[in-house]
Amino acid sequence: MDKFFDDEFEQHALTLQATREAVRGPFGQLVKACREALAGGGKILFCGNGGSAADAQHLATELVVRYTRNRKALPSIALTTDTSLLTAAANDFSFDEVFARQVEALCRPGDVVIGISTSGNSPNVLRALEAAKEMGGIAAGLSGRDGGKMVGLAEPLIVVPSTVTARIQEMHILLGHMLCDLLEAEAV
Repeated sequence: MDKFFDDEFEQHALTLQATREAVRGPFGQLVKACREALAGGGKILFCGNGGSAADAQHLATELVVRYTRNRKALPSIALTTDTSLLTAAANDFSFDEVFARQVEALCRPGDVVIGISTSGNSPNVLRALEAAKEMGGIAAGLSGRDGGKMVGLAEPLIVVPSTVTARIQEMHILLGHMLCDLLEAEAV
């Protein structure tokens, strides 16, 4: 048990350091895009599957309600939470379209759509990013491994340099919290 415990912390620490070195530039680009969207009256939309869906909901909630400070609500939506919409879109179109359909309805030019996929290859997240571009929005991404099919589609794209899903997700939520903190600081 002690070895497992120590090994998990060590793997987290190594991924943390590698991420710190790898994503500073793309993270700054993401912050800038989100600041510009909010300053222009736009919004931030998040999507992902599984744990990434939970992260999408978590981060959208931090922006709408609060992260650490009381301030005005920041317009943000998790495209992962409406079960009636998700099941209708999956049934009537396909699961690949569940987020793209919402982006088509909700995204306006200048809005930021942040797709979260640890592999970078989730078809429904990729379709959401394509739809964001079609609507004049910013297609941004949080990924891992080599960025997958998000490379060349999402800009900015933050790629956590790991092949371990748990470590990638840990970095995604850290970076998401950092994003929320910076955006919230401007809203107080």
